[in-house]
Amino acid sequence: MKNTNTIWKIISFLSLTGIVLASYLLYSYIVRPAFQPCSINQTINCDAVIKGPVSTFFGLPTSLIGLIGYIVIFASSLLKKKRLLLAMSTFGLIFCLRITVIELFVIKVICPVCIACQLIMLVIFFLSLRLVKPKQAK
Repeated sequence: MKNTNTIWKIISFLSLTGIVLASYLLYSYIVRPAFQPCSINQTINCDAVIKGPVSTFFGLPTSLIGLIGYIVIFASSLLKKKRLLLAMSTFGLIFCLRITVIELFVIKVICPVCIACQLIMLVIFFLSLRLVKPKQAK
């Protein structure tokens, strides 16, 4: 059981990190600050993603959807709701995959903050699978 508690704590930490990153992206989407630390050049450029074709999804800011997703994941980790966690992390993984494909192959830009969010979601997904999958008897 100790291993399970560690996994829940890691998921809580990762989801909080995701909340911070998604909040930054939402802030940048709404305010469009003059100083943008992750807009380095034409290829590594968060601003191109924030203003580009992945900035909204069905009229909602993509970063808002991500923020809500990370909040639900965090709540599910605190409440230890395995099925909700797996459902949200599966949705998040598919959602992030869509964003990654558009970033890399359509607009040909890499957003470091988006990549961090995507990696966090990937780890959360695999950890949630580990929680849901019953241990095999030896």
